Amino acid sequence: MRYIIIGAGAVGGTVGGRLAEAGHDVVLVARGAHYEALRDGGLRLSTPDGRHTHRLPVVQDPQELGELREDDVLLLAVKTQDSTAALDAWGHLPVAGGGTAAERLPLVCAQNGVASERIALRRFRHVYGMCVWLPATHVQPGSVSAAGAPLTGILHIGRYPAGTDQTARSIAGDLEKSRFEAPVVADVMRWKYAKLLGNLANSIEAVTGLLAGEDGLALYRRTRAEGEAVLAAAGIEATGEEEQKRFRAEKIRFEPFDGSERGGGSSWQSLNRGTGTIEADYLNGEIALLGRLHGVPTPVNDTLQRVANTFARERRAAGSMSVAELTALVDAEEMAH
Repeated sequence: MRYIIIGAGAVGGTVGGRLAEAGHDVVLVARGAHYEALRDGGLRLSTPDGRHTHRLPVVQDPQELGELREDDVLLLAVKTQDSTAALDAWGHLPVAGGGTAAERLPLVCAQNGVASERIALRRFRHVYGMCVWLPATHVQPGSVSAAGAPLTGILHIGRYPAGTDQTARSIAGDLEKSRFEAPVVADVMRWKYAKLLGNLANSIEAVTGLLAGEDGLALYRRTRAEGEAVLAAAGIEATGEEEQKRFRAEKIRFEPFDGSERGGGSSWQSLNRGTGTIEADYLNGEIALLGRLHGVPTPVNDTLQRVANTFARERRAAGSMSVAELTALVDAEEMAH
């Protein structure tokens, strides 16, 4: 199979680079300065086992590929707020032998949150969810770093909304030859909802910096408790923390390899790059949505969503608000409720 990585950032670049190292056909899709850097200098992937430059095909516009192959796999790794535009750009493309990408090709949503699969299923017939457990960073054009060892990442995959098939098993097999563990599961969304609860910390980290102090962790616990209450009210099951710990064990450790300090997660990286957007609407905003649907107040997540979006819109520096200031905003919102 050939893998078309739609969004060759931290996750997409790492998965694409590792697949290429294992001998798989890979095409990278990127925009702007990142596209230019990939085109001119290749993908520079730094990992604990070394630094590798991958000279891979890279496109900015889907039309540059022309007709797609019957064995293509579309791996969607853009932020969820960019999913609709990406799906619209790729879905209508013709596939060798007849039909379109939306009709014939598998689309794998390798993204945070739980919304992209549903967005994709309105357009694509064969949609797969992927729960991404992969510590990776993309801050500079053309460069991606992934600090996980001995595995680069763990990528649960399954059909959406549920089930498994041979395509999922084939994709998993390729990933497992590429320094990933890729369990094929019938309940992939259960894993993605668990990841969502962890990603509720992204907005805190993005606006205040890495969660190292007790005050920041205390705010996250409040955020998560609100999320757990909402999922319970909605009747949505998420994989428990103990099950996740048992499964991951010591398979991934964070191993700094270049002497630099550890950067933040995906939302922090969006602010750091000054993209003007952030995924808070599909993380904290998912909890806010479910809360409104099921009658559960969500003042903590409401506040984090609003503040993170303000930071992105105004291009404020990542980590430039104190935890105390953010907590005060949350407290005021709770009082208003």
